[in-house]
Amino acid sequence: MASAAQFKHPAADGVRLRAMCATDLGAAHALSVAVHWPHRLVDWEFAFALGQGLVAERDGEVVGTAFLWRWGPRHATLGLVIVDPRCQGRRIGQRLMQGLLDELDGVSVLLHATPEGRGLYERAGFVTTGEVRQHQGQAVQAPLIALERGVRLRPASRRDLPRLVALDARASGMAREALVRRLLETGKTVVLDRDGEALGFAISRRFGRGRVIGPVVAPDAAGARALIAHWVNLYAGKFVRIDVDFATGLTEWLETLGLQRAGGPAAMVRGPDLARGTTPRQFALVSQAFG
Repeated sequence: MASAAQFKHPAADGVRLRAMCATDLGAAHALSVAVHWPHRLVDWEFAFALGQGLVAERDGEVVGTAFLWRWGPRHATLGLVIVDPRCQGRRIGQRLMQGLLDELDGVSVLLHATPEGRGLYERAGFVTTGEVRQHQGQAVQAPLIALERGVRLRPASRRDLPRLVALDARASGMAREALVRRLLETGKTVVLDRDGEALGFAISRRFGRGRVIGPVVAPDAAGARALIAHWVNLYAGKFVRIDVDFATGLTEWLETLGLQRAGGPAAMVRGPDLARGTTPRQFALVSQAFG
């Protein structure tokens, strides 16, 4: 986190960093609107409840934000780095990011960088480890996905929580129990089941302009397609978004469902790369901020 001196004293340009508090969320939401991000105020509240944020403040006005979420002692994700368009080009984003990274030596930090922000993160020691494809649009009905004998989809129950937390940890490489628990409380979850054992799952929740699908954790591409198709068919005719790992090969299939590519950030890590499992695998992110 930023040093005490940064909190107390502004820089030469009058900008000072301080911890974000709940009363800053309205200003943070206004910044996201200014840069044409889809986040609603409730999406900021969701992020705030799980992480810690910094704001850049000048003359009492919030002109920048950045968030960090800690997942156990060895992993973190960084996101929602926004600078007021009127103040860009003054290294405010770099100061915010560095303020969050100062106490994270030895921690693997994951983020998803736009082309505009990639250079900033490379200078801070992040390296590219993969690509993400953001798909969104008005969903259309998905064809039926055939499953192996004995495998079915079912709604999640409270009893599934420990298993889903474990599946997410293996697939994402991070222990994110608090996040998974909150997603199960606020979203809807479908489980890929075989003989009473959860093999994978997918969560859908309100976000931005409509519904977002993620995370999607599955043992293979067929299972991932079945989970995604469940939600796409439920919300056919409505706005749906999903952010997938490009290496999973789902991009062309998603486009046939009306979910066109809308961006392609780079997955970047500072520190040791995440030890992700291959079975199950994370086919879709929770979000670009959470990973």
